[in-house]
Amino acid sequence: MPGSSSTSPLCYKTGTAWILDLDGVIWLSSDPVRGSAKAVGRLREAGERIIFVTNNSSHPVGDVIEKLAGMDIEADEDEVATSALASAEMLEPGTTALVCAGVGVKEALERRGVEPVYEGPADAVIVGWHREFDYERLTAAYHAVDDGARLIGTNDDPTYPTPDRPIPGGGSLLAAVAVAAGVEPEVAGKPHQPMADLIRSRLGDDVEGAILVGDRPSTDGKMAELLGVRFALVMSGVTTPDEVPDDPAPEHVVDDLESLVEELLD
Repeated sequence: MPGSSSTSPLCYKTGTAWILDLDGVIWLSSDPVRGSAKAVGRLREAGERIIFVTNNSSHPVGDVIEKLAGMDIEADEDEVATSALASAEMLEPGTTALVCAGVGVKEALERRGVEPVYEGPADAVIVGWHREFDYERLTAAYHAVDDGARLIGTNDDPTYPTPDRPIPGGGSLLAAVAVAAGVEPEVAGKPHQPMADLIRSRLGDDVEGAILVGDRPSTDGKMAELLGVRFALVMSGVTTPDEVPDDPAPEHVVDDLESLVEELLD
């Protein structure tokens, strides 16, 4: 495919806020996407505002910042929005939540003033992507929901991109609990309202005219629609050129973030 293509002209002006997905845009698992650090650096030099957004809830915010730093990308805590943080915002301080997720969810709950538990009754069950998911965790989550807890998924992405090939994502784990309990889960991450609220709380008025760059139309594209911002689709993650949708139609289709930044800033 050509380096980039547009379905409509993407008007650009300085002072734009960039909402950047992490998995598939900045990195693939532990490997940086080619040119992503250079692209972020150019945005920094141009004085653009950046927020990194991820549906991966498994890591604490500090670990995300450290991982970015290891790829020569600087970020502040206020520039990182995770589905774990969005999930925690759905609960009231002083309540309890059974954690069927990684340590990122535990950290987010504690910041919110919600007590994390791992078995027994709770006000809510939060399911997120984690490699430790097994039958015992499934059973504990199911029992809590069966006893009346809300079922909240950090996200419902069916897969998670890696350098080799996609692997089951948080949505796959959430589906197992939801099927066992026979309930419809609430979802926090992209493209749902709790994540939109979190992004808006971080960007304020700067969300107007922002560009969301992602690799998955079903989450990133629909998140852009919900926020009312423009969507640029990259081919460096889970989507291939023959899978570019008409709805939601991206305003820009590019190989990667570097291609987009070079074209718009040049």
